[in-house]
Amino acid sequence: MAGGEEREMATSGPAALVLVRHGESVGNLAAVAAGQKGLARLELDYRDPDTPLSDNGIAQAKALGQHLAHLPADERPEAVLGSPYVRAASTVEHALDAWPDAPSPVQDERLRERDLGLFDGMTGQGIRDTYPEEAQRRAAMGKFYYRPPGGESWTDVVLRIRSVLTDIRAEHAGRRVWVFSHQAVIMSFRYLLEGLTEEKLLRTDGETPLGNCSLTTYRATASGGLELVSYGAVDHLERSSRAEATHEEPHTPTERTPADASRG
Repeated sequence: MAGGEEREMATSGPAALVLVRHGESVGNLAAVAAGQKGLARLELDYRDPDTPLSDNGIAQAKALGQHLAHLPADERPEAVLGSPYVRAASTVEHALDAWPDAPSPVQDERLRERDLGLFDGMTGQGIRDTYPEEAQRRAAMGKFYYRPPGGESWTDVVLRIRSVLTDIRAEHAGRRVWVFSHQAVIMSFRYLLEGLTEEKLLRTDGETPLGNCSLTTYRATASGGLELVSYGAVDHLERSSRAEATHEEPHTPTERTPADASRG
């Protein structure tokens, strides 16, 4: 194979990549309520994979569906990938419902939310009170590299997304791909696609939290890479009379907020 052909294959990839965070979930609401009440644990009876959308989350997904239905044909997704978690899968279902010719979505477990292990469903205060040594270890390691007992660090999620990107480039070259997933997963895409540093990633995540049902869009460059067009866009929600735009409160990278356990 000639060198030019090798370079073309190495840089080929999707024409566009749109990353969609799931709609507001009952877990997001439970996290806010737990923080306001000073609780150690979210008042929630679902496994993380089974946590459903809130009523507003359903309205957000439907508003996204109306946005999709009115897009020009050459801007609509040609491939749809998604997390198998209920809140993400339901967002896909409601969003594609208004579009009869939508591509069949493909679930990929690598797009699931970060596993918080022992701390799943706990608030920051609950962790500090119950597991003070782990809280100190997290403070020393930093949010990016710290792995909770039985769970995943952000870097673990990044490893998953590296393989997802490899597959997207190989299987969807020249196509418009939409990915429905979770906050930490989408930020991991940004880390990889933009070459962000740990500091820049965490600062962005803290200062401009990713909204529910928001769109983060990349377009192909002439060299075959992907460049960021927009981050966390919610115009489709702001145009809706039924859906309210929602996101976690901004925070500094050193803080552990209720959002860390909100099943994002």
